[in-house]
Amino acid sequence: MHAADSHDLIRVHGARVNNLKDVSIELPKRRLTVFTGVSGSGKSSLVFGTIAAESQRLINETYSAFVQGFMPTQSRPEVDVLDGLTTAIIVDQQRMGGDPRSTVGTATDANAMLRILFSRLAEPHLGSPKAYSFNVASISGAGAVTMEKGGQTVKERRSFSIVGGMCPRCEGRGAVSDIDLAELYDESRSVNDGAITVPGYSGGGWNSRLYAESGFFDPDKPIKKFTKKELHDFLHREPTRMKIAGINMTYEGLIPRISKSMLSKERESLQPHIRAFVDRAVTFTTCPDCAGTRLSEGARSSKIKGISIADACEMQISDLAEWVRGLDEPSVAPLLDALSQTLDSFVEIGLGYLSLSRSSGTLSGGEAQRVKMIRHLGSSLTDVTYVFDEPTVGLHPHDIQRMNELLLRLRDKGNTVLVVEHKPEMIAIADHVVDLGPGAGSGGGSVCFEGSIEGLRGSDTVTGRHLDDRAALKEQTRTPKGALQIRGASANNLQDVDVDLPLGVLVVVTGVAGSGKSSLIHSSMPKQQEGVVSIDQSPIRGSRRSNPATYTGLLEPIRKAFAKANGVKPALFSANSEGACPNCNGVGVVYTDLAMMAGVATVCEECEGKRYQAEVLKYEFGGLDIASVLALSVAEAEAFFAGGEAKLPAAHKILSRLSDVGLGYLSLGQPLTTLSGGERQRLKLAVAMAEDGGVYVLDEPTTGLHLADVAQLLGLLDRLVEAGKSVIVIEHHQAVMAHADWIVDLGPGAGHDGGRVVFEGTPADLVAGRSTLTGEHLAAYVR
Repeated sequence: MHAADSHDLIRVHGARVNNLKDVSIELPKRRLTVFTGVSGSGKSSLVFGTIAAESQRLINETYSAFVQGFMPTQSRPEVDVLDGLTTAIIVDQQRMGGDPRSTVGTATDANAMLRILFSRLAEPHLGSPKAYSFNVASISGAGAVTMEKGGQTVKERRSFSIVGGMCPRCEGRGAVSDIDLAELYDESRSVNDGAITVPGYSGGGWNSRLYAESGFFDPDKPIKKFTKKELHDFLHREPTRMKIAGINMTYEGLIPRISKSMLSKERESLQPHIRAFVDRAVTFTTCPDCAGTRLSEGARSSKIKGISIADACEMQISDLAEWVRGLDEPSVAPLLDALSQTLDSFVEIGLGYLSLSRSSGTLSGGEAQRVKMIRHLGSSLTDVTYVFDEPTVGLHPHDIQRMNELLLRLRDKGNTVLVVEHKPEMIAIADHVVDLGPGAGSGGGSVCFEGSIEGLRGSDTVTGRHLDDRAALKEQTRTPKGALQIRGASANNLQDVDVDLPLGVLVVVTGVAGSGKSSLIHSSMPKQQEGVVSIDQSPIRGSRRSNPATYTGLLEPIRKAFAKANGVKPALFSANSEGACPNCNGVGVVYTDLAMMAGVATVCEECEGKRYQAEVLKYEFGGLDIASVLALSVAEAEAFFAGGEAKLPAAHKILSRLSDVGLGYLSLGQPLTTLSGGERQRLKLAVAMAEDGGVYVLDEPTTGLHLADVAQLLGLLDRLVEAGKSVIVIEHHQAVMAHADWIVDLGPGAGHDGGRVVFEGTPADLVAGRSTLTGEHLAAYVR
């Protein structure tokens, strides 16, 4: 054997990232390896946090120090030996940027190719590809240019113009916002009398002082008596530097100021009270000038065979691919080939139902992951490590087979494919399986099995025991208590759907990816319906200071109990407030910035990572200090606050909900940034269970759940229904379908081939009829 051919293993020795316990494994290269194990067992820590992270760090180190200064710095994972790594390409479920100008077309370069195509072939001809881009504004200007010519200074008049495709009214966003002034201020009051009703602009803070002491208007005069100039300065004045109380500040009209601070951010990232204000004060409507296409009139009027670029971007991608194939223009043949390949990749990967104009922020996690896959499908690279995070998320069983074929194709080109996955259909195609566990959190982090799929079946691991689990159909379904009526639903691809969702039972809405499930439930349910609690797949937002105790509101009753027991202020027991260790500011670690090298985080010497001042840790409640309480697991804390001197019903209630959703192993102080996707969704579910809702809407709650955890989730859904709630679940997992009292199946296909109700009834009727794709797959699944 040639020496170069001996490196056919990726070796990991002594991995200790997050909960991994000195993990040592050897992975075969140019094979498909699937990592399994219960949620929180350490799969992502091993695959993403160790192997992929080190590969990317080593690649970054090949750049010059100057270039590394502009790149995100990464520290070396806690591992003794990592050998045989190849370039890692991570295809994860991170949502794509929520920038309002980012679309499916701009994220995949399909728009760039379309713009070149239109700049060459469209009539009337507008100019360069910029003329068809909704991100480029039309600009023109003129002036004198001074230059040296033949020893003399000469002035020449020059002019320039750039033709862009941006709609001037909405600036390429497709929507215009209208602000209700009555929600910004009370015109009968003066500024000093608290006229500004925007959150954070009252109570004598800097925001209110800025307006009261600006000198542009009388702060004691009611706003309705302002002159035209005073009202303009108050609402619309351009940024102006000034001194207020001896401090340099920038004054700006109220509308541009709140537009920058509140309206330019994603709605989900705002604090709840600011989000409520934005919902009240701002209405977003489709731009009347461009009808939501984002493009200028010129770009919309320039066409190829009667189709403008706006029409092309609005088409379903599968239809657009057909249209591109019908263009026979030898002058742009290579471009048409490249564009066709990209569009065909969309169809092949199961995203043919999208359109290029679809905002990338509206894609689900699974859709975003598949969009990212597109650029790798046609890649000529080989000997690359592709890392996937549950690529079957959001896929109907019918679509999983297609995804399997794509992963095998990547492997057969000579690449190493690493997949974190729970679905048995995908585990079945693995060349090599690594099962982590045996439990989650501190109970996991060890390799329970390594070998073939047959070996896993025969092993006595949690995954091995549950791999061939099959659900049984319910013998008896519950009787509905009324119905939630949806009439004439036509959002996105829905085709005037009328459906009654039974209340008081477990309803599962299913159908192939892109059939209109989310449109039906999230966009078409009656808005006036009170008591609807919706738990979607949007990520939890939180810094490394956030943890399950702060996110669920659990810390509040605990702080008050500590304060009451010791006769001190509750703020002392917050690591983000007065109780914080002064050395690390309550983070527990001290970060040292090493310029272009990775920053180093060392445990704080003063508090030893406990995050609190030493004086605070002298105060106890039930025999424990606050740091010890935050180090408890949910299960331990539940027992601690259940009775005795530490009895605290408010805390016990929250902890029992966390146990109910299967998070008993999490420690209360674990940073949210270290939680897996499945853990985050269940954390949201635990918080939502506290809301006083009558109807619970869950969007694929089995995401990130191990086969063994699905049974616990079904038990939780049953308890919700038995408590008198109505539960509506958007789901592809056959075990959840079999457990439903009522199924609504959408289809028959995706995009404009879907959007219709193809079945509604009990799971038993769906299996008996086998009239839909879901019916066939469910019949094959149940025992």
